[in-house]
Amino acid sequence: MNEPTEKITPVVKSVQVDLPPDAAFRLFTEGIASWWPLRSHSVGEEKAVSCTLEGQIGGRIYETMKDGRQEEWGEVTIWEPPARVAFTWHPGGDPDRATQVEVNFRPAGTGTQVDLTHRNWEVLGDRANRVRQSYEGGWEIVLGGYLRKAGE
Repeated sequence: MNEPTEKITPVVKSVQVDLPPDAAFRLFTEGIASWWPLRSHSVGEEKAVSCTLEGQIGGRIYETMKDGRQEEWGEVTIWEPPARVAFTWHPGGDPDRATQVEVNFRPAGTGTQVDLTHRNWEVLGDRANRVRQSYEGGWEIVLGGYLRKAGE
């Protein structure tokens, strides 16, 4: 597989929620199973019943199937509640070809600005631009679930 020679622009998404930073961070991490759209954005799709983000450096991010089997999504690389979490990202793929996701939470008015940056596309070689493009829209859908849950 050929590696791209140029740096690929990260996917950057921002949303604002009407929660203080600590609650916004907890919802994104501890509460991930309550808002992540598993039916459309998971390895198992209709077989997936939950997802988990273990809150510590080295913690796993994974989905759990109806039969109890787990599919790895990534590993937590930065854990700084309530300001920042970062993780490798390789849902159902090779951890050696993982991209990187960083999510920052900062006060904004009476709520929290949540900024997600997904980078390191170059590790995907000749698939990098195509996969990056799919995540451009994919993160919109995923963060839509987060926004809906935050508004409840």
